[in-house]
Amino acid sequence: MYVFDTNSLSNILNHYYPDRFPSFWENFAVILQENRVFSVREARFELERRFDNIVINRLVKHNPDFFEDPSVKELSFITQIYSIQHFQQNLDRKKLLQGGYFADPFIFAKAKIKEAIVVTEEECLPNGARIPNICEYFGIECLKLEGFLTKEDWRF
Repeated sequence: MYVFDTNSLSNILNHYYPDRFPSFWENFAVILQENRVFSVREARFELERRFDNIVINRLVKHNPDFFEDPSVKELSFITQIYSIQHFQQNLDRKKLLQGGYFADPFIFAKAKIKEAIVVTEEECLPNGARIPNICEYFGIECLKLEGFLTKEDWRF
């Protein structure tokens, strides 16, 4: 199973046009129907700032529950993550103060609880507090979109 971050979903929506990459969307439809790929509600909110619903609905066409709400266990895990002072750097204070959406904690919490792989375009930085750093600390596998395509053995 895979949990997609907003930036990887943006890459898909920006670059994998359905009429140019039909085999990508056929493969994606299969894993959507199998409930092996999903994201979080907050990622949808972030995407809505960049894309219209017609584009976003490509992701939910075959699985209306693609953007999942957080569970109680996931919310509890988020508090565990941010109890570690170093990872508090991950909190985007500007977004929080301006009332913006922030998908990151929900992404890695969902992956941890569901034992899924995170797909993000973020880089793991030395002493960083980005998604890959937090995933590494908690033993959550993390890939970029290309890693996902390789793991699924998709070729176009």
